[in-house]
Amino acid sequence: MRTRWMLVPLLTLAAAANALAADCPAVLKGTLPELRGKEQIDLCERFAGKPLVVVNTASYCGFAPQFEGLESVYKEYHEQGLEMLGVPSNDFKQEDADVEKTAKVCYANYGVTFTMTKAQPVRGADATPLFKELASQSSAPKWNFYKYVVDRQGKVVASFTSLTKPDDPAFTAAIEKAIASQP
Repeated sequence: MRTRWMLVPLLTLAAAANALAADCPAVLKGTLPELRGKEQIDLCERFAGKPLVVVNTASYCGFAPQFEGLESVYKEYHEQGLEMLGVPSNDFKQEDADVEKTAKVCYANYGVTFTMTKAQPVRGADATPLFKELASQSSAPKWNFYKYVVDRQGKVVASFTSLTKPDDPAFTAAIEKAIASQP
């Protein structure tokens, strides 16, 4: 009899966890390893219901100075709920295999404070589920510093090529649209 009473709270907890997972948009299902440390970033837990910019990065890319502009955008809009996720990738052969060197470029050289992951594949069959979903809603990254703006429901509002600078009015307008979206 005692065992049955213990099962009820456990089953309730499991049902609540399943409901949360069901509410998570496809783009945020899964985890990615954080750049600093050994933890996994639960994308749904961290970003669900928030406007989000996702950008694939590379330390040795000529567009790496965009880190500064992206950080400025993040600081400007973070109080309005904006989150940003940088995902280094060596798909275009411009990322270091040494995680510490990648971290140095992001944090020391460019002062990044937004969330960064360890290097991940972002194109093709090996792409992470995040980038497969972004590509299905938009297109796969054609180069480093391809930017996706995602609304509070997990839908891609717009995507931008590497040539689009973080202070571009169209990029800013997409971010403001994502911020204005309802959860």
